[in-house]
Amino acid sequence: MNETEAPAGRLNALLGDRDETLATAESLTGGLVGSRVTDVPGASAYFDRGFVTYTYDAKRELLGVSRESLDAQGAVSDPVVREMAAGARDRANADWAVATTGIAGPTGGTDEKPVGLVHFGVAHAAPWGTGESFVRTERAVIDGDRDAVKRGAAERALDALVRAIEDADG
Repeated sequence: MNETEAPAGRLNALLGDRDETLATAESLTGGLVGSRVTDVPGASAYFDRGFVTYTYDAKRELLGVSRESLDAQGAVSDPVVREMAAGARDRANADWAVATTGIAGPTGGTDEKPVGLVHFGVAHAAPWGTGESFVRTERAVIDGDRDAVKRGAAERALDALVRAIEDADG
């Protein structure tokens, strides 16, 4: 896959000439999504900041993830990634945000939440009054060792973001 076909390259093509910004909120990927974004020249035109929120406290303090969601569902869940994406978008005052949370392994998995389980969230801030702002989430189980899960999660997160931007563009 060449640079323009990779999700980060497609993201650059979509946001590079627009007056829109991007923030990331990452748990299991530990900054890898932001790193992938900045691997592509021109990312400074839209990439604002990244939040690496590995712990419950960091998710609460930096992104506003609720104690109730963390208590009831755990960090690796749809409600938490939804709140992570919305929190990154709103705290950075960004147009777009993408979030990741999951279990990279090799330990920490359960029958309900196996190693490789990842939740992705994409949040968009549409103009005020349009009612078109949204948060979308996806779930995947990625095979492989810790590194493969993290790399796969970063690419899948960027792909989800690109698809959301393309959908919003019509």
